[in-house]
Amino acid sequence: MLRLLLLALALVFALAGCAGTLPAVQRAPSTTLQAPPDAPLARVAQDAGLMPGQSGFWPLLQSDYALDARLAMIRHARRSVDLQYYLIGNDTIGRLILRELRDAALRGVRVRLLVDDLYTEELDPLLLGLAAHPHVEVRLFNPFVSGRDIHFGRFLNFVGDFRRLNHRMHNKLFIADGVMAVVGGRNLADEYFFRSKDANFLDLDLLVTGTAAPRLAQLFDRYWNSDLAYPLHAIASTGHTREELREAFEDQTSGPADPDTRAPEGTDAFGGLALSKALAERRHRFVAADAIAYADAPEKAHADPAHLKIEETVTYRFLGFLREARSEVVLFSPYFIPGERGIERLREARAQGITVRIVTNAMGTSDEPLVNLGYQRYRDRMLGMGVQLYEMSAARLTRDPSLKKVLGSTRGRLHAKMAFVDRQLVLVGSMNMDPRSAYTNTEIGVAIRSPALAELLFGALRLESFPGVYQVQLKPDGSGVQWVGRGDSDEEVLGDEPELGFWQRLKLRLMFLFVPEDLL
Repeated sequence: MLRLLLLALALVFALAGCAGTLPAVQRAPSTTLQAPPDAPLARVAQDAGLMPGQSGFWPLLQSDYALDARLAMIRHARRSVDLQYYLIGNDTIGRLILRELRDAALRGVRVRLLVDDLYTEELDPLLLGLAAHPHVEVRLFNPFVSGRDIHFGRFLNFVGDFRRLNHRMHNKLFIADGVMAVVGGRNLADEYFFRSKDANFLDLDLLVTGTAAPRLAQLFDRYWNSDLAYPLHAIASTGHTREELREAFEDQTSGPADPDTRAPEGTDAFGGLALSKALAERRHRFVAADAIAYADAPEKAHADPAHLKIEETVTYRFLGFLREARSEVVLFSPYFIPGERGIERLREARAQGITVRIVTNAMGTSDEPLVNLGYQRYRDRMLGMGVQLYEMSAARLTRDPSLKKVLGSTRGRLHAKMAFVDRQLVLVGSMNMDPRSAYTNTEIGVAIRSPALAELLFGALRLESFPGVYQVQLKPDGSGVQWVGRGDSDEEVLGDEPELGFWQRLKLRLMFLFVPEDLL
C-alpha cells in the first residue's frame, strides 16, 4: 500500500511539469462598437415604445425562438457582434453559429468571440478558420497550453495546473451592435436547442434591449480586455496559411446536414413573434422594466477562495435580492447545493413565513448526478423547515404533450437558472445555486423589477400544475423522503430515487466519498 501511495505521489509531481507555461502576449484593447440610430437593431427600442432610461426584455423559452433570435441579431448587425460563452459545440448548432459569424465578418461587421477553454478539445481548427477571416478575433479564457487536441493531454494539463484550470468562465452573453443582447443559461450546442439525439435541456434566455444592453456590453469588454483572455493564435498553433484555414472552415461548416433556419411560424408561448419576423415587420414586444446587470470580475478566476471578496460576486448579490422577499421565493437551479450559508438564508426566510419553492433535477435525470448527491445532504433539513422541493423527471416530462412533441425519444433536463421574489423581481443568468458558481466559476446575471415579466414566465412554467416534476416530501412515518408526481387524474408516489437503479445509486455514492463539496 505504501509503495502504491508513493507511486501515485510521484506521478502527480511528474505531471505537474506537463502543464506548460502561458505565453506572454500583447493584447490590443477594444470596446463595443454601437450601430447608428437608423440601424435595424438600434431601432428596436424605439419601435418597442421604450422610454429613455428603460430596458426591454422578452423571454426566450422555446429553443427555436432562442435560435432565431441569435441568427437574426447576427444577420441584422451592422457594426459588431460580441459573444462570450462557456461552451460552443463542434456540432450542428455550434458550426451554424460560427458560419453565421463568418458571413457577418464578410459584410464588414467586427466579430469578437470569447470562449472558455474547457470544452474546446478538437474545436481549434474551426476557431482558427473563423479567426483567419478579416474583422474576426477569437480569444480563449484561462486556456490549456499543451496537449490541446487530445483528452489525455488536457487531463495532464489539468492535473499539473489544477488550481488555475479549475476556475472557468461560465458566462453566456450574446451582443449585437451594442444595443441588443441575449443573456441566460443556454450555451451554443445542439442539446440547448433541442437538436441532440440523446438528451436536451429545458432552458431560458432573455432578449434585452434598451439601457441594460450597453451595460452588458461593458461587462463583455471587461472580460475581453482582461489578462485571462488570450488571443487564439498565441495558444493554438497551426502550420497552415490563412487561406488554407478558411478553406477548411468552409468544408467543416457547410454541407447537406445544414440545419433548417427558417423562422418559427405563429407566436411563441408569450404571444410574441420570432425576432427575425419582428424585425422585418417592425413589430416588437418587450416588457419595459428597471434592471441591473452584474458579472463576476474576470479576476475571480485567479482569486484564492480564502481571499475572495464574496460580497462582490453575482451569487452574493442575488442572495441579497432574495432577502427582500416578503411572501414568496421560487428558485430554478439545475444544480443546487445550498451549503450552510444558504441553509441559514432559507431558515431565516421560513422563520418570517415566506413560502420557498425550489426546482432542480432529480438525480436520475441530471447530467451531473454527483451534484445531486451534494444537494441531498441538505434535503431533509430543507423539508423539515417547510421548504417545498420539486425535482424534474425526464420520464414525467413526456406527460406534457407539448414537451413530448419536441423531445421525441430524447431525455429532457432542466438547465434554466432563474429566481422570482414576490413575483415582483425576476433574476436570470448563468449562475447555479452551488459552491462552484459562488466561489470558483465566473457568472453573469440580470435582476429585473417587473411583475409583468414574472407573470409571463409563471404563466408558461405552470409550476403548480406542471406534470414534469415530482414534489419531494418527508414520509409520513419520518423514515426518509418520498417523491409524489401529480397528473390530471392520478397521483404517483415513489419511495426511492426515480429513474435510478440500486447499483447506479451505490456507484454514485461510492464516487461521492472522494469528491469534496466545493468541487461539485
